[in-house]
This record gives sequence, structure tokens and C-alpha cells, in this order.
Amino acid sequence: MFRLLSSLTRAQKSYIFLGIDLLLLPLALVFTFAVQNLPTPAADLLAASLPVLPYVMVFSALFALWLGLPHVQLNAYERHAVGMTALVALFAGGVGAAAMLLFGPALPLGTYVVFALVYFIAMVAVRAVLFQIVMSIYRRAQPRNRVLIYGAGATGTQLAQALRSHDWIDPVAFVDDNKSLQGVTLVGLQVYAPSHIEELVKTRQITRVLLAMPSQSMPKQAQITQRLQALKLDVQALPSFAQLIGTEALVEKLTPVAPKNFLGRRAHDVPLAAAADAYRDKVVLVSGAGGSIGSELCRQVMACRPTKLVLYELSELALYTIHQELCAQAKAHGIALVPVLGSVTDPRQVREVLSRHQVRVVLHAAAYKHVPLVEENPLAGLANNVFGTRTLARAAGDFGVDRFILISSDKAVRPTNVMGASKRMAELVLQDLASRSSHTVYSMVRFGNVLGSSGSVIPLFQEQVARGGPVTVTDPDVRRFFMTIQEAVQLVLTASADAKGGEVFVLDMGKPVPIIQLARQVIESGGYTVRDEANPEGDIPIEIIGLRPGEKMEEELTLTDELMLTRHPKIFCAHEAVISEIEVAAFVRALRQAVASNDAEAARALVAHWVEGDGIKVATHATS
Repeated sequence: MFRLLSSLTRAQKSYIFLGIDLLLLPLALVFTFAVQNLPTPAADLLAASLPVLPYVMVFSALFALWLGLPHVQLNAYERHAVGMTALVALFAGGVGAAAMLLFGPALPLGTYVVFALVYFIAMVAVRAVLFQIVMSIYRRAQPRNRVLIYGAGATGTQLAQALRSHDWIDPVAFVDDNKSLQGVTLVGLQVYAPSHIEELVKTRQITRVLLAMPSQSMPKQAQITQRLQALKLDVQALPSFAQLIGTEALVEKLTPVAPKNFLGRRAHDVPLAAAADAYRDKVVLVSGAGGSIGSELCRQVMACRPTKLVLYELSELALYTIHQELCAQAKAHGIALVPVLGSVTDPRQVREVLSRHQVRVVLHAAAYKHVPLVEENPLAGLANNVFGTRTLARAAGDFGVDRFILISSDKAVRPTNVMGASKRMAELVLQDLASRSSHTVYSMVRFGNVLGSSGSVIPLFQEQVARGGPVTVTDPDVRRFFMTIQEAVQLVLTASADAKGGEVFVLDMGKPVPIIQLARQVIESGGYTVRDEANPEGDIPIEIIGLRPGEKMEEELTLTDELMLTRHPKIFCAHEAVISEIEVAAFVRALRQAVASNDAEAARALVAHWVEGDGIKVATHATS
């Protein structure tokens, strides 16, 4: 039967409805004669009306087709279609009355009224019965998706009514947090408390939950969604009607607040006019060009009008993205843009790139920087950050590069983690080369966290807010230095232009910011409230998860307090002790042996010996 129904075209179904309506017309007439108290027997009246019956059927059929009643689908047969049915029934009664007046026996006017009413009821009843039969056939032939509606308000009840006629969705029950609704039956479905969801899923074979509470805040909807998804349920949210018609913005259209708004101070705007000469008409290479810092370096170097910009990047996607972004600008200003896919740890490729493009300035931003990942993969982190810096820096000296600038980190100061230690070792390598260089100027710029960079805390907090929380903070007393990407890069390029060789430039990053304060700002910037003891009904909680391995409570920017002023008030130069060439060669050789033998514990022990700090954990199960 299902195959037969599925094979019928829309036109064929319309003819079937029309045929049923025409068949009901004489049956309604017979029923009318039978129930009416008329002087003439019903059989005689029917025989007398047979000559006019074809006219009534033809004119009624034409009127029904004109209205479009046969074309109305069963699952769309509602108030408007019922009105059309009433018009067809009244028209049939009127045509019957006129025809009987002209050609048949005279009957009381009430007879035709009863006939129209009976005909109307018959057409509506037959469609209702047909709908149940067809739905039963479809339900048996196709698997039903049994859904639970979360929210028994106006949106939920309207949704349940709409789904009643759906081919494969079967609403089973409501769930609502409102205790006054729990236990009530609405539109044929019972309302349960959320605590019954797991039982309902098992007993009613529910596979999906529809969230029908658009007025609820997004964090609370996200929290409900997470609980439901933990039960292996598909969850879908219904937007409000205001959102559907465009008077209220959909959540997906909302944009996160710019990271610079969380800085807590005015961002420094450093004009590059004075520093631009160091890059103008030069060939500049940026390693790690696709990263957060590297890509911003590329953008600002482009504004200085170099003759060529070499984009050196290990990630194909990151390289493609920054290359596509800069292509039009480079073409407009006649700047050659060269994408190079590769690793700075590859000596052959590094030397070939520097030689072929005659690079004059190297901005070295390529590094593994995520503390937990490098802590889990110490050999990879040390190899990339230390050997990559040494390979690129030595080749820069061999090929007469004018300037080599290392982008360092505040985590290099007395590090407690492998990432910070790797950056400090990279600094030591560069300081050694600077002490022996007669042409290439080697310098480094050290600064703290950059707002909005990949993996930084602001995008993480914003993502957690979007999921409904909680926002995770390692410790309530943790504080960090922050800068925007734009101001950090402006200061890096300015410091690089002034470098004479061997300097450790330190950027003025203002006062350290409490991370828990930052978490509150991110939550409140999204229009939500913090849920805590003072506000238990708030939207999003802040969860303290404890310091991760290798993390400090507060970072430092220098090993000593000896800072010298430079000509820029936001850039300082630190006086720090260096180690000898022999010592640098010794730790590089030992580190190569540890990496070659895949000995992570030996690498950690080596770092703990050579890097001044608060202690690097040696015993570990992590391997590269």
C-alpha cells in the first residue's frame, strides 16, 4: 500500500479526492431524504431527483476545482481548507435546490440546508479518516523519529501541533523546568520534569530533543544542550519568531568583542615612519609567517614597502591564508611576495632560500609556543625552537643578512616549563652569535601574552561562553602581561630598526592583569552574568581548575632589574649575563644527542642544568 501511495502523482491524488467528493454527494442526498420527515418516501424522492443529480455533481465538481479544494493535501487540510469545503457544500445545496425547483418535486427549503450540512460533514470526516489511514501506512513503512520537546510554552505547543502532521517526526512528550506545568497535558502530550528525561529516552525510544525556549539565555540553552548530548541525544534549538522574521538578531550573527577591549589600558599606537627605512627597498623574510605574530609582522612590513617579502611557514593552510590575504596589496605596490613551505630546522632549505632571494632582514617568529603541548612533546618543542633558531640565525650570518630579530617570550625568564626554556636557549644561541658577528646584527625582543592570538586566553574564554560555560581559570591569583598584536608588532619593528647587536629588548606591557578579572570581563561583554555565590542565578560560572604543568602564578620580563631606556619610551633594553661559545656548543651538542636518541628525560635534565630558572621538571612520561 505504501508503494502505491508513493507512486501516485499530485494530479492523480487530486482526481481521487474529487471522485470521493462526488461519490459522497448522492450518499449525502440519500441520508438527507432518510432523516427528513417528508410526505413522500425517500426511495421515490431519490428516483425523482436522479435526472437533476448529474447537473448538481458536474457544477459542484467545477466549483470545487475552481476553488482548488481537490488539490489540498491531507496534511495541509486545516481551517482555510475547511472553509473551502463549506463553500462547496453550500454551492451543491444551492444548485440542488435550483435544479429541483425547475425539474423535480418541490421540497421544503430546510431539506437543502440539511443536505448541504450533511455533505459538508461527510467531506470533512472522510478526509480526517483518510489522513489517519495514510499516516498509519507511512508510519509502518518508514521509521519514525521520536522527539522530546524541551519547553512547554507557546513556542513548544505550536511546534507540537505543527509536528502532528509530519511524515516521520513523532512528538512524544514535553519537558519543562516550570514546576507549575509539570504533570499537565498540553495538546495531547504530557509535561515532565527534566529529571525524567533519561527514563523517557529509554522507555519511549527518543532519539532527538527540540529546544523550544528561544527566550532563554544562550548560555543556559548551551548548558541544557550539553546535558542532553551526554545522553547521546541529538539536540536542535528553535529560534524565536522574532528571529525568524528578522526583528531580532540571530545568535549566529553576533560577533565577539574585539580582544583589545579587554586590555585595561589604551593600546600603544607606534607610528612606523622612523623605523620604516630599515625595511624599505629590502628583502625581508618572516619565519612563522602564517602565525598570529608572523602574519601581523607581514602586514606591517608590507606597509614599509620592501622590494620582496618572503613568507616562510611550516603549515600549508596558514601559508595559503596569509599569502592570499597579501597578494592584492603586494601586486598593487609592486612588492614581490614569495611563499615558502618548509621548516626552519632544515639547513639545506634555509640556506637555499636566503641565498636565492638575497634576504637582508630576518624576523624570526617561527616557534612552538603553547605551554601544555610543548610540555607533552618536549623533544619536538626543543628541536623546533632551539635548532630552528640556530639553523636560521647561523645561515643568516653566513649569507650576510643585515638584521636578524628573534621574537622571544616572557616565559623565557626563569622558566618552569619546556616551552619557556626552549625560548631561553634560543636567546642564548642568538647572544652567542651576536658576540661573534662582524656584519649581521642579532637582537631579540621579549614580550608577554598577545590578546587574540591563536590559543590565547581571550578566544578560549569567548568559545567557552558560547558553549554556555564554565569559563575555566587555572588559579584566582594568576596574573599575566598583555598586549594587542598590533602594538606588539609595531614595537618589535621599531626595536629591530634601532638594534646594534646583542640587545635583549623588553616591551613595556603595563601592569599584569588578573586572569579571573579577564574572565569576568569576557562573560559580561557577552551580555551575561557570572554565576557565583553572590549571584547563584547567574548565566555562566567560573571554574578554578588549578595550574597546569610548568605554569607560573606570574610571569617576569627580565632576569635582572637593570633596564636601559631607548629612544622609544615603551621599549627598554635589558642587561643580562651570557654564556660562552664553548658552553653554547656543549648544550647544543648534548641536546642533539637527546633528540636523536628520543630521550625526553635527558633533554629535561639538560634544560634544568643550563637554563637559569625555578626548576624544570625532569621526570616525565611524555615523549616527543
